[in-house]
Amino acid sequence: MKDLKESHPAEVAEYASANQLLQEPAFRWWAPHALNTKNRILSAMKKRYFRRDQKYGIELPTKTVQRALEIDKETGTDFWEKALTKEMKGIGVAFKILENGEIVPVGYTKIHCHVIFDVKPDFTRKARLVAGGHMTDPPPASITYASVVGRDSVRIAFLLAALNNLDLMVADIGNAYLHAPPREKVSIVCGPEFGANNVGKKAIVIKALYGLKSSGATWRSHLADVIRDELGFTPCKADNDVWMRKATKPATGEKYYEYLPACPH
Repeated sequence: MKDLKESHPAEVAEYASANQLLQEPAFRWWAPHALNTKNRILSAMKKRYFRRDQKYGIELPTKTVQRALEIDKETGTDFWEKALTKEMKGIGVAFKILENGEIVPVGYTKIHCHVIFDVKPDFTRKARLVAGGHMTDPPPASITYASVVGRDSVRIAFLLAALNNLDLMVADIGNAYLHAPPREKVSIVCGPEFGANNVGKKAIVIKALYGLKSSGATWRSHLADVIRDELGFTPCKADNDVWMRKATKPATGEKYYEYLPACPH
């Protein structure tokens, strides 16, 4: 412990704190000082290197659409506006905007949505509209749990493909959650991201929107239905997120299995 204190003071101090040894003579005079020093250094680093209002030296609008448009105007660009337009074009199918005078159906919970802005490594601006799922009552685990294919299952699938000279294909589904219906009944009030003509209007969510607690499970269930009913795959008993179906090689007539490790997230 004496040698470790010299080479790893912070780790030893954390061990002493976790095991309620800070009042022991061997730790009392230096361990609290080591912990305070560590916290002070980490705090200074976060303030300097982990600023939430900047990324790669580019100012982030921090969830405010108005500020995003102001930054474009100040810099003479339209990067944030294009990112917001692209996001709303893709996510618009998730909402049914009610006309003035229309009433939200009974049983719907009003929540808020906000836009999260980010900068990709190639400096492309990105906007993502997210629902405030924390504003709804906690749903039962039965409608929120979504399984994910095991890492070992993926490795085995790669091994089988290599041994049998099979082709590997990868697909990514854009705005995946929006292909499934929601399990939660929620409504929103449209903000400026919905366009000037829709600001203030009420809308109900008709797709599994990012941010809702049940969206992951809803999308996983919908994906499983499509893979099973439309593509003809069946789940493996060892891992329900690995799907398989019989196939035949056109050239030789040799029979084999096609495997589909599906990761819903």
